[in-house]
Amino acid sequence: MITIKEVAKECNVSIATVSNILNNKPNVGEETKQKVLRVIEEMNYTPNTVAKNLKTKNTRTIGALIEDITVFCAPEIIDGITNYCEQKKYNVLLINLRLYKKYGDDYFEREDFFNIVRQEIRELISKQVEGIIYVPAHERNLKCLPDDLAIPAVMAYGYTRSKKFPSVVVNDIQGAYTVTNYIIQQGHKRIAVITGKDHSFHTKDRLLGYQKALYDNKIFYNPEFVIAGDWSKESGYNAAAKAIEKNVTAIFCMNDQMAGGVYKWLMETGKIVGKDISIAGYDDRDVSLYMNPLLTTLRLPLHQIGKKACELLINQIEGDVKKDLYNRKNGEIIIEEEGELKIRDSVMPL
Repeated sequence: MITIKEVAKECNVSIATVSNILNNKPNVGEETKQKVLRVIEEMNYTPNTVAKNLKTKNTRTIGALIEDITVFCAPEIIDGITNYCEQKKYNVLLINLRLYKKYGDDYFEREDFFNIVRQEIRELISKQVEGIIYVPAHERNLKCLPDDLAIPAVMAYGYTRSKKFPSVVVNDIQGAYTVTNYIIQQGHKRIAVITGKDHSFHTKDRLLGYQKALYDNKIFYNPEFVIAGDWSKESGYNAAAKAIEKNVTAIFCMNDQMAGGVYKWLMETGKIVGKDISIAGYDDRDVSLYMNPLLTTLRLPLHQIGKKACELLINQIEGDVKKDLYNRKNGEIIIEEEGELKIRDSVMPL
């Protein structure tokens, strides 16, 4: 590998001169500068930025700790992180814990879960990252960032339950409100909702959003219209018959997977979505674009969550603390990002 010393020798200049040119310092003559740049290109010299950054103790590198990169939310969040890092000229060291693949959906209930996470945090710190973004597979309380962590950290798509580390999450109350309110605007009043798992933050907040939309539109909340699901397509299929028995005109599914199950049941019973019954989903998964008719749903702000988490982290690294760090709830720093309603063909006007 070509070194800066070899470049300087070839150009018959000092190492300091080559370094000044590489760092765009103005105290070098134009003729010398062009000569050195030409030799750098000819010799295919690449500066050792790692050594340089370690020397200055400024690596411009953050660590992104992902619970499982195969979970649907992760790729867009990671894209938001890398997008902002690209803008700010930071590097990303990505660690995929593969927890869902290894241990299944309840991996976070394992006794060794926090030890696994904190060991990886220590590994990242040993690699000289200046900050860490933790990305859970889905939103929940996760006090896995130790309070005595010596570098800044942010959680994207989960709650740190910390007064020190910010959390960037989906505004699910507003999202479910937006979907339900749109259904109501189309003339529907008898609206069933198929929920996710009971313990999920998403379920609780989306149900609150659904209830708030009914209340604001002076529609009576009927608990019989709330039908339990578990996020799976099968649970949507099984809940569809129960919803239809209630003589509803529309069904709000708390995710697109369950909406797919409802579509399947309706197709098997000869009912037409968008004509006999209206269906809306949540998440805007790829599957929503393959349904017939196309599914009206809410797109999660996953890219924005990753980008905002990265912005907050780099602001802290650079000592530029913005106002949004003071957006506190019960002392915690919680930033909520709102989704976007994608109006398609599955909700009919009455």
